Amino acid sequence: MKKKTKKASAKGPQTLPVHFEFSDPTAETVCIAGTFNEWQPNATPMISIGQDRWVKNLVLPPGVYEYRLVVDGKWMPDNRAKETAPNPYGGLNSVVK
Repeated sequence: MKKKTKKASAKGPQTLPVHFEFSDPTAETVCIAGTFNEWQPNATPMISIGQDRWVKNLVLPPGVYEYRLVVDGKWMPDNRAKETAPNPYGGLNSVVK
């Protein structure tokens, strides 16, 4: 007779902290738009912490996300991102895992 064994749960963390940082001496507003917020340009504003620095901490489920920064209404890739992916508009999206 076979014994029933419980399979070990491989569940990892449900969410993980993700830190974004951006520097620009002339920026007045900075937001993050990406796959995690349906590319809404104003949904995720970054916070100015002075000295031309902007930060945002998000808590996201594990995964791969593409995003761009929206600086004073202009979309641009994050120059601090370790990875990029081409987008359908001929530019690059930044990638965070």
